[in-house]
Amino acid sequence: MHLAEIAPDATAKTSPLRIRPQSRTRTPVGAPEADALAQWHRVLTLLATVSLFIGTRSLWTQAASHQLVIAAVVSLCYLSIMVTGVLALTVRRTRTLARLDLCVLITAVTLTVCTLALNHAGGDEGVLTTQAARELAAGHPVYGQPWPWLFQHNSDVTLTPTMDGGYDFTYGYPPLVPLLTAPLLWLGHGALAATVVTTGALLVAAVTLWLLLPVPWRSAATMVCLGFGFLPSYARLGYPAIVGLALLIPVMVRWPRIGAGGRLGRGGLARAACLGAACAAQQLPWFLVPFLLAGIYAVRRGELGARPAAWVVLRIAGAAATVWLLINTYFIVSEPRTWATGVALPLTQDATVHGQGLVGVALYLTDGSDRLAWYSHASMLLTGALLALLVVFVRRLGPATVVLPWCAFFLATRSQDGYYLMMTPLWLAAAVTTPAASFAGAWQPRPRFLAGPRRRPALVATAALLLVPALVCAVVAATGSPPLRLRVTRTLTTGPAAVSELSVRVTNGDGSALTPHFTLTAGQGMTRWWTVVRGPVTLPAHTGAVYRIQPPEGVFPVPKRPGTRIRLRVFTASPDTLSSLDLRLPGGRP
Repeated sequence: MHLAEIAPDATAKTSPLRIRPQSRTRTPVGAPEADALAQWHRVLTLLATVSLFIGTRSLWTQAASHQLVIAAVVSLCYLSIMVTGVLALTVRRTRTLARLDLCVLITAVTLTVCTLALNHAGGDEGVLTTQAARELAAGHPVYGQPWPWLFQHNSDVTLTPTMDGGYDFTYGYPPLVPLLTAPLLWLGHGALAATVVTTGALLVAAVTLWLLLPVPWRSAATMVCLGFGFLPSYARLGYPAIVGLALLIPVMVRWPRIGAGGRLGRGGLARAACLGAACAAQQLPWFLVPFLLAGIYAVRRGELGARPAAWVVLRIAGAAATVWLLINTYFIVSEPRTWATGVALPLTQDATVHGQGLVGVALYLTDGSDRLAWYSHASMLLTGALLALLVVFVRRLGPATVVLPWCAFFLATRSQDGYYLMMTPLWLAAAVTTPAASFAGAWQPRPRFLAGPRRRPALVATAALLLVPALVCAVVAATGSPPLRLRVTRTLTTGPAAVSELSVRVTNGDGSALTPHFTLTAGQGMTRWWTVVRGPVTLPAHTGAVYRIQPPEGVFPVPKRPGTRIRLRVFTASPDTLSSLDLRLPGGRP
């Protein structure tokens, strides 16, 4: 990209005699104008280089003990990082700086592959995906099949506890990733095949975004996809969403151009196919689809009119749905009921509340809530409100189309940060290639009450009215009170800092019978469900009982770290509630 494409020639303002269209005169090396234009590109390359330091030391330390070849490769990566950092601030040609961007990408890919070679055990998603691939290869059903043995002998693989006191041992994602994993099962045991698929998808995503972005922005793709270490860590855990991310990148680059002139063409159909395949990889892309289609419709309607715009959107949706159905066809035919249940599982499994969003009020700031379901209501209402706001204010909010869907997860009962950060490369793809000018002529609905002389107050009131229902539900959820009153009456210990049994007096202050399920948390973590050895299964309304509970592993080691907060948590289902009590256990430090 020539510098003239980024900013006008500064010399053009000095004298009319110097104005030469398409002038080939080069700015002298070292001139202030050239340095000012290139400095942001230099800094971006440097930041991408610096981001590769994160996690590299721990990788080298791990490899130096038993994988000397990998340790040597990591040492060379250190050398590459330092040399690139020097050159990024000293080279004088844009082409040379672009080559340094390629060097940064190669270094990042090398570090990601080295990390995968040392850490490929996978998490619960990777373990379940690999098992689903094994069942698929053997011709067995994939959905609705519990596999508890996958978690019994591997304490490093986390479980997904449900509000009814159980765990989810089944596969609950669309089938694309198991289909991709099945041919790679020969690589080894454990979750290696799944982690290779997801890490490979992340590398493809990084390279694809790097190639599709304008040259000066390419290091940003390396930084967001492979730098900082957070997306590679999710890929090594085997998260299917990483495959969905890779498929969405070509969709989101210059997405307002899809269907321009009323024609999709091969490129538009290919992008629609990628959208359908992404929805067949994981459920997160589902939340992006309505926002994307609404934005495309608004841009095309401003260009073509209502009917041609609707026809463009219908063809995109039809192509995406066709690809999605083709990927799911085998499972729809062979196990239709369990397939439908499994694909919708993350939305219906009623997992325990967890995350970094508003639900933290009930988890950490108060002693619980008897209105946990209202967090879900708030999240759904906020999703609808944000979609409506995008339609009404698309000329202003259009550039943020790819960010808006994830805001709703802040109010959800499962508001983990992975829901926000796993799709952040799409934010970059849209930010760089979709300027605000792309929506200057987009259609915005303006009924009479929004187009009169008091237009601005009416628009503000409309935005407020759209958001109020979600905010009200969030307040209702956050202000709930714990339905169970808890009091520990006896603590049995094994050794100086290990609890073997608790006796808890539980009083049900709610108007309905509740079935309590007990667990202890140290900080933000959660132990597995404790076993009730004495006490009623269901506690009637306005009654009390003493429960004797024991830890699942026989003992609960009391954390010795000063300030660790230990909480007894009691969950119930139907209705979903949480009641908590802070504990001071023998052997712990204040």
